[in-house]
Amino acid sequence: MNRLQAGFARGNITPRMGIFVRGYYKPRYADGVLDELELNALALACDNSKVLLISIDHCGLDKDTCTAYRKHISEKTGVPMECVFLSSTHTHTGPQLLYTSTDPLEKEYFQFLYGRMADVAQFALDDLKPARMGYGVGTASNISFIRRFRMKDGSVRTNPGVDNPDILHPIGNVDERVNVLRFDQENGNSLVLVNFGNHPDTVGGSKISADWPGFLRKTVEKTLDNTRCIFFNGAQGDVNHVNVHPRGGYLNDMFMDFDDVSRGYKHAQYIGRVVTAGVLQAYDKVQYTDVETLQGLQRTISIPSNMPSPEELPEAHRINDLHNAGRDYELPYKGMQLTTIVAQAARMVQLEHGPNSFDMDLIGISIGPISLIGIPGEPFNGIGLGLKEAPGWDLVLPCCLTNGNQGYFPMQDAYDEGGYEAKSSVFKAGVAELIIQEGIALLDALH
Repeated sequence: MNRLQAGFARGNITPRMGIFVRGYYKPRYADGVLDELELNALALACDNSKVLLISIDHCGLDKDTCTAYRKHISEKTGVPMECVFLSSTHTHTGPQLLYTSTDPLEKEYFQFLYGRMADVAQFALDDLKPARMGYGVGTASNISFIRRFRMKDGSVRTNPGVDNPDILHPIGNVDERVNVLRFDQENGNSLVLVNFGNHPDTVGGSKISADWPGFLRKTVEKTLDNTRCIFFNGAQGDVNHVNVHPRGGYLNDMFMDFDDVSRGYKHAQYIGRVVTAGVLQAYDKVQYTDVETLQGLQRTISIPSNMPSPEELPEAHRINDLHNAGRDYELPYKGMQLTTIVAQAARMVQLEHGPNSFDMDLIGISIGPISLIGIPGEPFNGIGLGLKEAPGWDLVLPCCLTNGNQGYFPMQDAYDEGGYEAKSSVFKAGVAELIIQEGIALLDALH
């Protein structure tokens, strides 16, 4: 017998101008608004069990910030912390937000969100109505691309540039599946949860934007009557929007940015439309199922850190000092190669004195035969593929940047081959494979 209830709420969280914009190894400060940032919440209940699935337009909240918000939400709503699932969409045109920040605008924004989070969560709970759930999978083609490439000289580069003649081939294949959960409220709305993995780094510049996830939500809601849409990004650590071999009009309305990446506001709109098409493929033909159980579970694992050798530190300090002094022009690199070298040096300096390992919290939510698994950082596509194969579930939705942001989780071969993600990751090789193993164990425990 179906016991499910579902509710939805949304709040505007656009910050004040002048706040630091998160997302690159170069300073940007908000000087305009292209579209509003949002906080979306989906509340689910089964008898006395409740969960809150919350999505925020942000590049990635650190663990301490997430913990503070989740604890406050739990205290205000009565929903246990292990049932509060807080994910960032990963827009690169949103504000900086750190728990320990001393910047006046960031401190003000932190406090604003402290109250807004609890309000939106409670509004979603207040909207709970009997509902039935359906699930399906669509496809969004030719908008996501592996961003790590084998070059003709045998090296591996991340984002090597559009039409770079030295590109040999991408390393891996993308997952173009669009996971869709549909919750039809009695005498209410249709609430659509979308899960798809791709970097929302399409807009660029210093103006606030939710990037393509914002366009996705708007397009779904304009296309389908009486519908509310919430988005959770998937395994996107090595996936972005950059087509290095564009043909025809693919580069319409795009410009070449400082890091050899083609970007454009209208391209973000295009991606939102294509993902919406994937949603529409599944929406009318979802498989409905009774939901009799609802559960949340958290699992803490320990992962060795990627500490530098003593021999690496002098050069790392030199590069890091030059970058912090605004003297990147003295380094013999450009574009993404410069970003990679700077990020690698920052990681080495950060871990000069340890720690030897990091704790990582994975969170799982089961909704009948469907599960969401939240990962506190940016998992490679291979992690998503591995978790989707977890036995015993009709559909598994891996979600990045959930309840924290601890950086990149590259696959083992990425450490062997090189590239931005592995060189900047604070975790040792093997982190991805351990996340798959422990994630499946967590999903098994949810049964």
